[in-house]
Amino acid sequence: MGELANAILEEGGNVIGVIPKGLFKREVAHAGLTELREVGSMHERKSLMADLSDGFIALPGGFGTIEEIFEIITWSQLGMHRKPCGLLNVCHYYDNLIRFLDHAVTEQFIKAKHHSTILIDERPDVLLDKFEAYKAPETAQWIDRKTI
Repeated sequence: MGELANAILEEGGNVIGVIPKGLFKREVAHAGLTELREVGSMHERKSLMADLSDGFIALPGGFGTIEEIFEIITWSQLGMHRKPCGLLNVCHYYDNLIRFLDHAVTEQFIKAKHHSTILIDERPDVLLDKFEAYKAPETAQWIDRKTI
């Protein structure tokens, strides 16, 4: 995330960091952020990031990255937001995950309309074009995120 933040800042963009207070002892916060917000928990962190974001892109990463993108995709499925969600499939990093999701649709564990809300490309510019063109499917809101 540091490299991405640096690139955005070098181009004159703004970067807002959101970190739980307890992580400051273990993680070094980026010193050059436009703004750094401290929250009390990981759930508060994800909720605030969702509120601040226009869309969500997962770059190649580990368990935390996968957990966060799947939670935000689930929030979309539940009608808690209508923002685009995507995977930047750098060097085919997410190919096996994409095959798994396709398999889950075939086995009817994931609805095709929900699978289609995940935008995927290996080129950042093309993925961003897909984000610009994204129209969220009509989904009944199952739950209000503010009440959980």
